[in-house]
Formats: sequence, structure tokens, C-alpha cells
Amino acid sequence: MLAAACGTAQKSAPSASPGQQAAASGIKVTGDAGKKPTLTFPAGKPALTSSAQKVIEGSGTPAKDGDVLTANVTVYNWDGKQNKSPGSDYDQGKSEFVTVSPQLPKALHEALVGAKPGGRVLAVIAKDNLSADQINQAKQQGTDFNASSQVLVVDIVSAAAKAAQGSAVDPGLNGVKLENPGGDKAPTLTTKTAAKPPKKLVVKTVIKGDGPAVKADQTVLAHYIGKIWGTDKKFDSSWDRGEPASFALNQVVKGWAQGLTGVPVGSRVLLTIPPDLGYGKEGNSQGGIKGTDTLVFVVDVLGAA
Repeated sequence: MLAAACGTAQKSAPSASPGQQAAASGIKVTGDAGKKPTLTFPAGKPALTSSAQKVIEGSGTPAKDGDVLTANVTVYNWDGKQNKSPGSDYDQGKSEFVTVSPQLPKALHEALVGAKPGGRVLAVIAKDNLSADQINQAKQQGTDFNASSQVLVVDIVSAAAKAAQGSAVDPGLNGVKLENPGGDKAPTLTTKTAAKPPKKLVVKTVIKGDGPAVKADQTVLAHYIGKIWGTDKKFDSSWDRGEPASFALNQVVKGWAQGLTGVPVGSRVLLTIPPDLGYGKEGNSQGGIKGTDTLVFVVDVLGAA
């Protein structure tokens, strides 16, 4: 929902001046956090300047850049006429992940920095937060930022941990070594071994989280390292990229889908995935994975939405 609302916005625009905060405060937001909000817009033409405001304070640790929030987003097109809502996460029955970043439209970034779980923020995104290319692209998709603005109401559900937290246990799998440094540091996975790989999917809990169990139809936020059994070749790592990845469980290899379904959020698990539950006989040439390779992953399940 957030991606659709913000389009291809990647760079922040100059900050709205304090006098422009009235643009957001002229909109009345009613309803409890955790339920779809109702917006009442002021009469007349829409504000064509961006602004942000906190609607409900929430509690807990304020969000900062780099945090990944689980949130429910509701979008309105403020045209001064119908002011319709093209959609809401509440309508879909699913939350989404929002990364707090200066790359977001400026008003949205300002709204999210300092937001707390249980809180609600409102951002008016107008043409002063968008580049000419973004405005043109939006117009082709049916949104004219020269005559309207987008309004986002974001309900913060929770903030993801940077890594799985808690006491780690040895997965007890011959051929695999896993070091858990603790804190927010990445684990170290070693798969250099002469031992034969398991023929079936193996799921070992290293740290058991206390969050809800992941459902098969959810989108998962995770940090992970992927290596090939026997060679210790690393073919992928979200830790190396410096940010967790999110993916729909029904759109990944079967070993991930089966192995992570039912895992409590906050857990660190070790997966060994045989070829038939990985990339099959074709393998994955881009990752240097042959059709006979067994894959080994250590996965921190940081969120599910």
C-alpha cells in the first residue's frame, strides 16, 4: 500500500516550512489506532504543500532511521472533491513493513521519525516532495499532483529487532558450524564439510522467539545468510547488504516456505534444503548453485505481516 502510494519516490524533497503544518492539521482523523481511520477533509481546494503530524502518540521506543516498522497504511487522494481512498491495509487484512529512511518523501519521513508502537501519524504528500519525473509518472497512473495531494495515515504496530535476541543453542547438525555472537551482530555460518547432506528438509531452532507463529500466507521480514553445503560458498546474505529482506512465503522456494511456516517471530533457525525443495535440477546459475547442491541458511525471523 505504501509503495503504491509513494510510487517511485526515492529522494526526499526540501522540508515543508512550519507554516505549512496547518495543511495536515486541517484534516480531522477519527477512530482508534488498530482500526481503519476515518478522515474528514476541510472544505475547498486541497493543500498542495506537504506536511506531517502525529495523531496518536503511542508508547515505547521512538522510531529512527533504519528501523523497520510493521504498520497499517491507509491512503486517500485529496482532490477537494470526492477525496476517495484507493485502499487500506485494513481492507486487505494484512499489515506491511515500512523502513524509516530519508529516501521516503520528506513529509512521510518526518512523520515516521519519532513514531512509537501503537501510534498513528498522518502525512500529506504534495508536489513539493516529488521530482518532476515522479509527478509525471503519477499523472500517467491517474494522480495529478498539480491539482491534488496524497494523504497517508500510518498506524504503527511494532518495530522489528535488528537480530534474533536470546540464548542460542547448538543446532546439532553434523557438517554445519554456527557461531552466535549475540546482540545485533550477524551470526557466522560455516558449511565446509565432507559429511553428506541431509536428504530431507531440516529445520533447527537456534534461538526461539516469543512472537506469533508465521503463517503460510504472510510476508516475512528476515535477516539471513545462504551457503552451499560442503563448499562453504556464500551465495546470498542480507547481512552483507546491511538491511533485512521481506518476502511473501508463498513466492519463495519450497524449503523456505515449509521451513519458516510456524516459526515464532523473533527466532533464529537453521535450514538445510535439498535440491528438490530449492532450485530443482536446473539450479540457479546466477547464484552459482548447481542442481545437486544442498542449501544451508541461517535465518532470523524479525517480523511477519
